[in-house]
Amino acid sequence: MTQTKYNLRFKVMVIFLTLALVPLVTIGWVSIKATEELIVDMVIRQLQNVAVDKIALLEHWLDERKADLTVIAETSLLKTMDPEEITPYLDLIRKKYGVYRVLTVISASGDVITCSREGTGPINKPDPHIYTVKDALFMSEISHIPEENESTFQIAAPIFSDAGKLLGTIYGNVGTQKIVFFILNVSLGKTGECYLVDKDGRFLAHKDPSRILTQNISQTGSFRNIFQKRSDRKAYLDYRGIEVFGTSLNVGGTDWYIVVEQDREEAFHSAKNNKRIVYLTILLGIGSALMLTWVVSFHIVTPIRSLSEYAGLIADSKFDQTLVGVDRKDEIGMLFRAFKHMSFKLKERQDDLEHKVELKEAELKETDIILRKTKRMAERSEKFAAMGRMGAAVAHEIRTPLTSLKLFLDSIEDQVEHSSEGKEDFQVAMRQIKRIEATINRFLDLTKPKDLLFSEVVISKLLEDVLFVFRPLVNRQECRLNVLTDENLPAIYGDRKILAEALINLLVNALESISDHGDISITSSVDRFNRNGTLVPCIRIDISDTGQGISDNRIENIFEPFFTTKASGTGLGLPLVLNAIKNHEGIIRVKSKVRKGTTFSLFIPQKSDNPLNENHGKNTNH
Repeated sequence: MTQTKYNLRFKVMVIFLTLALVPLVTIGWVSIKATEELIVDMVIRQLQNVAVDKIALLEHWLDERKADLTVIAETSLLKTMDPEEITPYLDLIRKKYGVYRVLTVISASGDVITCSREGTGPINKPDPHIYTVKDALFMSEISHIPEENESTFQIAAPIFSDAGKLLGTIYGNVGTQKIVFFILNVSLGKTGECYLVDKDGRFLAHKDPSRILTQNISQTGSFRNIFQKRSDRKAYLDYRGIEVFGTSLNVGGTDWYIVVEQDREEAFHSAKNNKRIVYLTILLGIGSALMLTWVVSFHIVTPIRSLSEYAGLIADSKFDQTLVGVDRKDEIGMLFRAFKHMSFKLKERQDDLEHKVELKEAELKETDIILRKTKRMAERSEKFAAMGRMGAAVAHEIRTPLTSLKLFLDSIEDQVEHSSEGKEDFQVAMRQIKRIEATINRFLDLTKPKDLLFSEVVISKLLEDVLFVFRPLVNRQECRLNVLTDENLPAIYGDRKILAEALINLLVNALESISDHGDISITSSVDRFNRNGTLVPCIRIDISDTGQGISDNRIENIFEPFFTTKASGTGLGLPLVLNAIKNHEGIIRVKSKVRKGTTFSLFIPQKSDNPLNENHGKNTNH
């Protein structure tokens, strides 16, 4: 009942939670995914737009610098190759444009004509490793100037005379700080950045000057994003090890690449707020569903639980338990009233059935007694009728000549007393005659049981008497005898002599089945056994040995008369034991394993439950 109650309440809760949460979770999940997709689209589009703008600006800026040097190279002042006239002009150009760190003019022979730079005078010593004559427009690779904490590159333009003769070359050193300031500076939140790298991934221009030409991004996701085909919509780890979104473009006419990136965490900041709203909505949905579940449980599940508990009481025939009334006019109230009416009708029918059952039980008890006696007599008659007739005839035919033989031997006892050989033969013959007589008597006991003399038997005293006789045999064979019995076991009604013979038979069989130094155990305890579907209190006696055991194909036949596995056995010992226990309304159980041993368990009803109490002191065999 309790399990059903909890199942119903659980099912109601699951239904309402499902109805409330599935739409919310679905909508929330779709909303979060759509928001994330939208954010990714917006971020990638913004990064791409910034990259395109910065590429256009940088290319235009480089074109302007090339145009500057071309125009300067075509002026008449530079064609004079006079340092006195050229130097003031170059100083003016450098200050006006503000992007050239150094402006240098060299002659056609490679000599430095003049050099304009802040805080220095003209340089007259040629340096062929830095300046060489160019006959066409030229732009160098970016190099690093450690003392300036900045990288630079050179743009060179040839100087021709009016006749077209190459007079020299003008060099302009451009610092990348101008590129960073004017071009690479972006507004992409707090984490967005734009930097310039070459084809090997080295930093050419970066807001952190210490990275320029000293670090690269060749082992990062940023580098793979530039030179490998991959989806721009996927985040990757940048040179800092932070997950970012990014895009890159090549600067036309160079091996430079502009990289624009923004941290994924900042990009999805708005999505986190959206997730918080969705989670809060789901929690509110769960709370509403739980509240609704409680309301439904109180108005529906609780009354059903009460009905379920009352149905259990009715099933246990506890009609005196009252059903808590429910003053409701709906279907639940109708169900409660129907239960009350059903309970009343069932009680009436049960009372009527109990009265009829009592009458029938009295009749059945009387019939059962008659049937048990009849069954016992029929079984005994069927089993021993033929053996009784045969046994009487055989016993008569054997006993007459056996008696004559015994009398003859008694008559010659005095004659053989003085002869050692004759005396030994005489004793052997007498022992064999007595053995034959004992076998005949046991057979007759099996076919025609003796009258049982029932009396109160104390199990501990019975075992003590049996072991007094049996212990010398155990000591002679050097075996160990373990006895565990309770002095306070309830008494039984039985034939003390027959029970003692049965126990001795079992103990002797146990002793014969083991070799020297084996173990025999005897235990007694209170137990129960099933008799005609009723558990009967009894005394249980277990006799165990560590002998050879009995195989499975033989254990079913050990109680059959004349069945034996011993060379000198008659096969009547265990059938006599079985008859003795059955005559006491008990049972025998056997457990055995080959080379492990055998246990015989005797179950004898206690005194109070023994049906033979009424026949105490009378013959119970029919």
